[in-house]
Amino acid sequence: MKSVFVAIKRSPKLAALIAALTGAIVVPAMLLAWGPDRPLYTMAQPADHVTFNSITDNPDQGDERNFVRIREAGTGNYAASINLQPGKEYEVSVFYHNNASSVLNDAAHNGVGIARNTTMEVQLPTDVKAGKRAEISGMISANNANPQAVWDTAYGNASTDMDLRYESGSAKIYSKGAVNGQTLSDSLINGGVKLGYDSLNGDVPGCNDYEGWVVFRVKTVAPGFGIEKTVSKAGANTFAKSISVAPGDAVDYKIQYKNVGTTRQDNVVIKDQLPAGVNYIAGTSKMYASTTQGQWASISDNVVTANGVNIGSYAPNGNAYVTFKAQMPNAAQLKCGENTFVNTAIVETDNGSSSDKATVVITKPCGPSELPQTGPASGILTFGGIATAAAGIAYAVRSESIRQLLRR
Repeated sequence: MKSVFVAIKRSPKLAALIAALTGAIVVPAMLLAWGPDRPLYTMAQPADHVTFNSITDNPDQGDERNFVRIREAGTGNYAASINLQPGKEYEVSVFYHNNASSVLNDAAHNGVGIARNTTMEVQLPTDVKAGKRAEISGMISANNANPQAVWDTAYGNASTDMDLRYESGSAKIYSKGAVNGQTLSDSLINGGVKLGYDSLNGDVPGCNDYEGWVVFRVKTVAPGFGIEKTVSKAGANTFAKSISVAPGDAVDYKIQYKNVGTTRQDNVVIKDQLPAGVNYIAGTSKMYASTTQGQWASISDNVVTANGVNIGSYAPNGNAYVTFKAQMPNAAQLKCGENTFVNTAIVETDNGSSSDKATVVITKPCGPSELPQTGPASGILTFGGIATAAAGIAYAVRSESIRQLLRR
């Protein structure tokens, strides 16, 4: 069933496929929200054969070709399209009606009006991108129907990236028969289940007395997370995005992860990339989260390795902090002037990864031997920057004054 459904909906040879399935009419090669294009009927003039959802004036459904509809759970009317919001629950209704005349159901007509092996399948996307729409498609088929399969699509418009999650066990069938209120198998989604009237045996007689609906629920979830990296001079507890320290100082790095989505995130991994010249101080990594009972607890030194540290799972609005100490380079390891060390923290989740940075600046005073040199050979000052150039000129002036004094 699933392979047939996908083929009908996606194949570029749509007309040929549908013609093969229906054994009846050739349809335009256009993928409609519903399909295939087929003969239509009314309540006063039903079909003389088994066919599904082709009546245009059903008092319960209206135009039966529009048989997949959606609404916010328990609120308002069902519609062909709805705007989706993360963290909400929606109900999808899929209508079915064998349009064969009721007179064809009896033994005198050999029961030719009864649909056999009637099956419903729903296709539900797992994720929807912002600005796109989720296509929730339902298909009804029967072995002796003409066309053999009909389908329709309801749409959910997404303003942000989100996932659609089918709620297991939520599908129920409603009709006037003995099957009313029964729970259907989860194979309704991307598989298919049998419908029925007296039982779920696939037999659906013709006439609206035997029509029904399948209703199930989906939930929208929007995975999202944030990371913030800050730094402080060790022990000062003055965390910021950028600080200045002296050569050889120790610093505290802090990383905050937060689940800002509407779904649980598992296997959250924190890792940190130290810049060259900055050394991790072993045994200083700690974590603060609900899983540590709101206390700072020691964790693996692997936070500064390529593998990082798995800090667990977090429900929406859950967060965690990771801190560790590092030693900045001493004066002998620094160049004259300003030295900038940019540190990158990374969070990886099953829903992707993100990063943030913090900066440490160390300024090393320049000694006489590091000042710029001038002369015919150099042509220009050897140090760039206005402040450094000014210092070089002043030094050259002083040197020239000393030489002139010595000549005297």
